[in-house]
Amino acid sequence: MILVSRYYLVLGLQILVTFSNCSFSRSKNPLWTWECINEKCVPSRPDPTNKLQSLETCNMLCAGGQIWPQPRGAISLSTTAVPVHADSFRLKILLTPSRTVQEYLQESFELFREDVKRLEQSAFGFEERRSVLVRIAINGSEDPRMRIDTEENYKLVIRPNSDDGLMLVDISASTFCGARHGLETLIQLIWFDPYVASLFMLEAASVDDSPRFKYRGLLLDTARNYFPVRDLMRTIDGMAISKLNTFHWHVTDTQAFPLQLDSVKHLSKRGAYSLRDVYTKDDVRALVHRARLRGIRVLIEIDVPSHVGPTWSFSSDSETDDLSLCTNAQPWSPLCHEPPCGQLNPRNTDLFLLLEQVFTEIIQLTGVDDLFHMGGDDVSLECWEHYFNDTNSENYLIEFTRSSLDRLRYVNGRLPNLTLFWFSSISDRIKTDLKESADFIGLQLREFTWKHKSINGIRTVISHEDAWDLNNGMGAWYDTNGGIPYNSWQHVYEHRPWAKDVANIEGGEATVWSSTLSDDDLDATVWPRAAALAERLWTDRAEGATRPVHARLDLHRSRLVARGLKAAPIWSMWCTQNPYTC
Repeated sequence: MILVSRYYLVLGLQILVTFSNCSFSRSKNPLWTWECINEKCVPSRPDPTNKLQSLETCNMLCAGGQIWPQPRGAISLSTTAVPVHADSFRLKILLTPSRTVQEYLQESFELFREDVKRLEQSAFGFEERRSVLVRIAINGSEDPRMRIDTEENYKLVIRPNSDDGLMLVDISASTFCGARHGLETLIQLIWFDPYVASLFMLEAASVDDSPRFKYRGLLLDTARNYFPVRDLMRTIDGMAISKLNTFHWHVTDTQAFPLQLDSVKHLSKRGAYSLRDVYTKDDVRALVHRARLRGIRVLIEIDVPSHVGPTWSFSSDSETDDLSLCTNAQPWSPLCHEPPCGQLNPRNTDLFLLLEQVFTEIIQLTGVDDLFHMGGDDVSLECWEHYFNDTNSENYLIEFTRSSLDRLRYVNGRLPNLTLFWFSSISDRIKTDLKESADFIGLQLREFTWKHKSINGIRTVISHEDAWDLNNGMGAWYDTNGGIPYNSWQHVYEHRPWAKDVANIEGGEATVWSSTLSDDDLDATVWPRAAALAERLWTDRAEGATRPVHARLDLHRSRLVARGLKAAPIWSMWCTQNPYTC
């Protein structure tokens, strides 16, 4: 037995456990203590003459690198802390522009409290804990949705009230989304100390923050393999923790159409893998609501005209009148990107009525009317040439795109502020052949070599495969040579394609394709690499993956794990305990 007391001090830089005359099992006695030396947490072996400090507390009070993504504005963090409890947090709304925003704030605060309770575990350390009053003022938009023009700035101030010991937290923002980011930063200044078995919060802080880019996305493909809604919800939570704001839901592809839509029920009946592997409208509404409370928009992509497979195929008197051409073609490689083949027929006028119905329901389900993704990836001109005996099939893609935009404009009342397409063979013709819509069109770029070729006044979202494709290095299902190199978090973090040219770039997005992915390995594939992208898009400092960045991301990874995500480690546990010697 070792003699240890449960007398805890909150002094200066340290929350300390002192040794005294109480029995404590050696098996429960900490093996290490950490001391803050030159803004670095240095471990040593404890002895009865030392005071103990946990790594968690040292990390939070020592180097000032707690917040991820790192704020862009002024920041001041205290080196002292106070014990708190999840139930001691109360909300007071000082100013709100609408009842809707007020309701969202109340719901979002309940999520915040749930997150704090998850951190709290079985806390029993301090009998007396400080009460915390969170006061929020929003003086801008009446719309709580994340939109292209949403201001995400916020200011957070933590200070003690000397009169009654109450801790005051003030969050001010222009929008609900900004205020939500403030709550997210607040929870990053709260932690559980295992040595003390108590929750702590910084005693004082001031953070003034706003993002570098407006579009900070994560694409998840749920068509090639199905993911339960609970996994999508958890992914949304991870995005919120890292302040990503766009969940790009690649919900259908050539292999499957699992999305149930009332106007085109036959698509999911024909296209789902099973009766269970579907997303109902209630599923979508629940996901959208959760995402909104987290400051995230859900961007549903139905990829057309390619990647439709046999789901869209209907019988007719003439083969060329089918909605889908090249259906189930073998060998598949000349006529489509991957099996089963199928590409929409631009000559079938009924097709555009069907697309109109699909567009309508997607906008209604998501409530996103200022941003839309039209797909347009991997269009096989060879397929159309094969069926139409016409070598100028690029014109069919122009006409298909024009007609699709017309239908989108009709159902939405106007073209969305940003209507995205994957880069294709017609991207260089947008300014000439689609000039009536060019101001509203954006390109999503997957290859770095396309950058200078395609920007040319058109807004872009960067998704460079050689940096931000999180499947790279895992091998394609049809590949025998191992594929291209793995994109490490360092490579994700250091990719800055806009370093010399920022014009027209809306932001960036990591992509997660699911051909060789399941719900068992989703979290470890995405996190913490998507968090590395999040800081690149939010903060965008010129520094690369330095040792302090390693230490901060490791701390953020532990935060993701504490909030329920099975994020992959970035190095060994020894390096976690000795970050500046690795």
